[in-house]
Amino acid sequence: MSDERRLEVLRAIVHDYVQTKEPVGSRTLVERYSLGVSPATIRNDMAALEDAGYIAQPHTSAGRVPTDKGYRLFVDQLATLKPLSPAERRAIQSLLEGAVDLDDVVARTVRLLAQLTHQVAVVQYPSLRRSALRHLELVPMTSHRLLVVIITDNGRVEQRVIESRDPLDLGVVAELRVRVNAAGVGQRMPHLAVALEELAERFTPADRPLVEAVSQAVVETMLEDVEERVVMAGTANLARADHDFPRTIGPVLEALEEHMVLLRLLSEMSGDDAVSVRIGHENSVEALVEASVVSAGYGGAETGPVARLGVLGPTRMDYAGTMAAVRAVARYLSRFLSS
Repeated sequence: MSDERRLEVLRAIVHDYVQTKEPVGSRTLVERYSLGVSPATIRNDMAALEDAGYIAQPHTSAGRVPTDKGYRLFVDQLATLKPLSPAERRAIQSLLEGAVDLDDVVARTVRLLAQLTHQVAVVQYPSLRRSALRHLELVPMTSHRLLVVIITDNGRVEQRVIESRDPLDLGVVAELRVRVNAAGVGQRMPHLAVALEELAERFTPADRPLVEAVSQAVVETMLEDVEERVVMAGTANLARADHDFPRTIGPVLEALEEHMVLLRLLSEMSGDDAVSVRIGHENSVEALVEASVVSAGYGGAETGPVARLGVLGPTRMDYAGTMAAVRAVARYLSRFLSS
């Protein structure tokens, strides 16, 4: 919409409705917002916004509420995101810095995001396919059994056990560990697979079966779809917003129980580098047509996102504040994983 004044009226309606939960009338806009025009002009602007589908009248004699189209225009016109308070920034930093491993930091992140936004928070585990090898450890368990410990650059730890037909040569095991780390650390698929394939040529024919078995375990692990996992918190926040769902909150809660639904939503939003917002009917899941999803990718600055996190709530949400919180938490999590 090119008319800046009508856009200001829409911003005021969105702001007031998010704050009060009540439909907004022209008198409210005159009393609470300095729009610099007469009440009659505001009524005309509201009529034009309604005709264009940006606001709607929920029932006769009521004020107006934003539609999905109106929220979309509002979000698209956000020039800056509401900054987090110093207390919020300190809370993010102190909570994440206390994490001891990946599981701990994911659990802390999802709780923090739910607390900051008062919505349902979702954090996807880092994808192994988009991760790089940080370290490989080989631990002999018996004379014929070898434990392969794979640590990725985003903190994931995976373990595989290899059965060797011949007794393990501890010297070969030690050399293999050194050579794998030298060739593979920092490498992602498919470059990691190539580096490990070339590694077998540096060992004697008698030792190559073990080398190939370890290489295969690493490659297969890094290609697994074990990233199909999310952690969620704050469902009670959604339950308290029951009145924001005109039909019923039941389908929304049922959709949240299906983690594959959440993974699909996050996957559909993965093409966006910055904070991404899906509003109401923009969501592909029928049960979520009365909800909005705000998400952002997290991961290394050089490697790009390895997974996504976000929040889900009613379309009547503080978009500027929610987007700022999601972006800030994603950045802090990225720094934590890359440190």
